[in-house]
Amino acid sequence: MRSAPPNKVLCKTESSREPTMSQPGFACRPPPDVETDDCLQEYTYLFNPDILKGKTAFITGGGSGIGFRIAEILMRHGCQTVIASRNLQRVTEAAKKLSSATGQKCLPLTLDVRQPQAIMAAVDESLKQFEKVDILVNNAAGNFLCPASALSFNGYKTVIEIDTLGTFNVSKVLYEKCLRANGGVIINITATLSYKGQALQMHAGTAKAAIDAMTKHLAVEWGPDGIRVNSIAPGPILGTEGMRRLASPQAESSNVYQEIPLQRAGNKTEIAHSVLYLASPLSSYVTGTTLVVDGGSWMTTRNDFPALLDFWTTELKRDK
Repeated sequence: MRSAPPNKVLCKTESSREPTMSQPGFACRPPPDVETDDCLQEYTYLFNPDILKGKTAFITGGGSGIGFRIAEILMRHGCQTVIASRNLQRVTEAAKKLSSATGQKCLPLTLDVRQPQAIMAAVDESLKQFEKVDILVNNAAGNFLCPASALSFNGYKTVIEIDTLGTFNVSKVLYEKCLRANGGVIINITATLSYKGQALQMHAGTAKAAIDAMTKHLAVEWGPDGIRVNSIAPGPILGTEGMRRLASPQAESSNVYQEIPLQRAGNKTEIAHSVLYLASPLSSYVTGTTLVVDGGSWMTTRNDFPALLDFWTTELKRDK
């Protein structure tokens, strides 16, 4: 058993675990997670704990939700991180938690991905602190439920600017300042919304579909520079702003998870493990693809426009 990291969290390598391979469902059992923006109280290493030793990751939207857990898991595997968000207080508090739990350096920065000049300043500060950035995780996003007929011009523009343009802006700046010369990995967090035209999600679905296309284009153009570019499309993930804002309060009571092939929602650690795989040498020949991490949910869950519209109308009246 490995010694515990600075915050005394129990951490084990895969070889020290009790055998579970004979237990039913071992391949689908989720790893431990907490729904709040706090570090894990126990963690079992599935990969080499030093697989990202000496690497630095730049994570947008890294102060909460999936971004926070991505930062934690990368740091637990030897990676230094930069976590950037518009809310400096949030990322500063998150950085303290992450460094305490992992013993790795974490630089918090304020950043609006819609502003190229602000991105340049943040990247310059990152390079001053860590000299290089090896991994970029484009995780910043904005979303809400709204039928296309009620969507304002500005609402649609805002989602496109944060999701699509933000992903391009950060990728381009890091490419020019670091990745073109040194190579690296870009991982974009997208969604499955466009796969079947998810109701009340036209704005986010088109924004994320554009990122999936961008992933392919950048993989082709930047591959010769030693840069791999991939996307991850999460499904319903517990403990995220998306679940709090987008999921109906009747979701669990209506047994919606039973429609998912794996019969449950996912958790943030599962997404972070997928990012770890794509960031690591284990995926050295993987580029230009989207890894769907959703338990199969997009293929089987209902796309009930009338029911979702009714839920949206009810929420709208309640907010007034």
